[in-house]
Amino acid sequence: MAASTCCKKSNSCVCAIEATCSCGKMPAQHCDCSKAAVENVKPTDACSCGMRQASQCTCSRKNEENAGLMEGEVDFTNLK
Repeated sequence: MAASTCCKKSNSCVCAIEATCSCGKMPAQHCDCSKAAVENVKPTDACSCGMRQASQCTCSRKNEENAGLMEGEVDFTNLK
């Protein structure tokens, strides 16, 4: 079964698979550089894959994810 596009429900989505530590050498949540203490903590305000902090996406969707909301756009992702 192919990985789905980005979603917060599963770490098997494409972005979660592609996401890396900001140093770029390890997968997200498995950072072993000097930023490990910060990078290996699940973000409270995450990009759509849930692996990286919002606006700090490192997957192939980084251009869309890091751009923020467009004018008039509302983020319903975390509303309950």
